Amino acid sequence: MERQQYVERCSELFAVGGYAAVRTAAEAGLKEFGPDPVLFRWLGQAHAVEDDDDHDREAEAAYRTGLALAEDDLGLLVSYLELCLRSDSFEYPGRARRAVVLQERIEELAPPGSPERERVDDATGWAGRGYWDDLNLAAAHGQAQQAATAEQSVLVTDALRRAARGESSEDTGEDLQAAELAAAVELLQGARNAPLRLLLAHRVEAYVLTFVASFGLNKALVWSGVLDFSLWGWLLWAPMLVAEAKLRQAKKLGQERVITRIQERHDEMHLP
Repeated sequence: MERQQYVERCSELFAVGGYAAVRTAAEAGLKEFGPDPVLFRWLGQAHAVEDDDDHDREAEAAYRTGLALAEDDLGLLVSYLELCLRSDSFEYPGRARRAVVLQERIEELAPPGSPERERVDDATGWAGRGYWDDLNLAAAHGQAQQAATAEQSVLVTDALRRAARGESSEDTGEDLQAAELAAAVELLQGARNAPLRLLLAHRVEAYVLTFVASFGLNKALVWSGVLDFSLWGWLLWAPMLVAEAKLRQAKKLGQERVITRIQERHDEMHLP
């Protein structure tokens, strides 16, 4: 396999969240072709996205090695800057100092309006957030996640209804959303999962009724004198939590299948 083919594999796998597979592919390319700035960038990004101290150290090592080969590589410079800005300046003061140098160098190399300068603006804006900005961003992120989950519930319900009518499902191929829906249909089939299917089909109503029932049960137990303080009502949330866990499991399973298919396609393309 050629070096560029390793780069393309990394790009495709990164797009579907196959970060471990990206690291494997980048390392394989480096082992076969030797040091390469682009492969070091993909290796660093696949570590940095995990947002873990050990992975951050590996990402920094990859970026620094890549920049030793190509000191003006904008992809490496911007990726390294993003890592430095995200790191705790008290715990990693060296990265904070390097962020200043990296930003200055990028501004020298990248013209205004370029994708690299836009990434720098986004990264510096993120790093300069205040307390209230963090709260607003967290709230917006939570709302976006709720909207995505609600949309997934609707799509899963439609897919389950089609499956119940006996409509044959098409091969999902490398379509991530289709693979996640197919996995959800598999995980929610059977009589034992009928209550979960009902909850997902009426998700908003289920959340409202569960809240009212759990709050009412807690109040009833306290007002009746059975308990001075009650959390038993929260147990009524268990079915909703199980239903949401099924959706998360389906997303993970669908993602794993797409990653496997991409890897299989690349392996088949490059068989001798």
